[in-house]
Amino acid sequence: MTEMGLLVIGDVVTDVVALHGEQNLAGLATGTDTAADIVLRPGGSGANTASWAARLGADARILTRVGSDTSEWHGAELRRSGVRPHLRVDPERPTAVVIAMVDVTGERSMLTNRGAGGHIGTDDWDEELLDGVAHLHLSGYTLFAEPGLRLSRLALAEAARRGVTTSVDPASAGFLRAFGPERFVRETADARLVIPNLDEALLLTGETSAERAAERLSVLYGTAAVKLGRMGALMARQGRLVARVPGLPVEVVDSTGAGDAFAAGLITALLTGAGDEAALDAGRRAGAEAVTVIGGRPRILQSDLATN
Repeated sequence: MTEMGLLVIGDVVTDVVALHGEQNLAGLATGTDTAADIVLRPGGSGANTASWAARLGADARILTRVGSDTSEWHGAELRRSGVRPHLRVDPERPTAVVIAMVDVTGERSMLTNRGAGGHIGTDDWDEELLDGVAHLHLSGYTLFAEPGLRLSRLALAEAARRGVTTSVDPASAGFLRAFGPERFVRETADARLVIPNLDEALLLTGETSAERAAERLSVLYGTAAVKLGRMGALMARQGRLVARVPGLPVEVVDSTGAGDAFAAGLITALLTGAGDEAALDAGRRAGAEAVTVIGGRPRILQSDLATN
């Protein structure tokens, strides 16, 4: 059987998810109350990807930095999802917090405090983290602060030395724009697979179509899988489109974590030796399931609890 060890380097976040009944943020009342269903969920792009990968059969681990305020809760939630957490506890900063405001269409707007996650760095690294690992996945959020950027360089170099395959998810068009698209490509080109959404792909390449952006990114990275939301996904290798899948019709409750789930489905399928179209299909199915639940993690089933 193909090795299924996956190490994710990325963020763990306390998600405060507010589902309101408006079409967009413009519909929220100013200076008074807007009714909403508000829930607290464990989240974070890296942690979401690791959790979905574990659900899909990978031996998933995560290296992340959390605050002492919620470290025990986050560790327990990751283990409950089947993930092996390597938590570095920051004694001075809280765990990252995101307030996600989700409108009636399932689209979200986020307020983010990166907290401890913004200070993960090389002191948190240990070469033994790659023992038994076939694939290293980087959440782009890791690169958007200097300590995490140095960690990303170190981890990619060690993965290359060991022959571990690598991927990166740009994670946030807003942070990516501030960091610099060309700089991001320079820093992550050693990753042989990039998994952006459409906005990120266009920003990274300056192209105006998903197809051209995917082709361009695949020249830079080797392989690019571009997430198109309701329109599905496509993949290019070495400058040529090789696969495309349409979206799946589902009722969207909350789009939080859909891209993270897609990345997990794609990577896990590739680790089993799946072809390009089958891997895209696994990604879109995980993403489609993710939008039917509140928060970015998979549902915890009673059968899962019985085996953990």
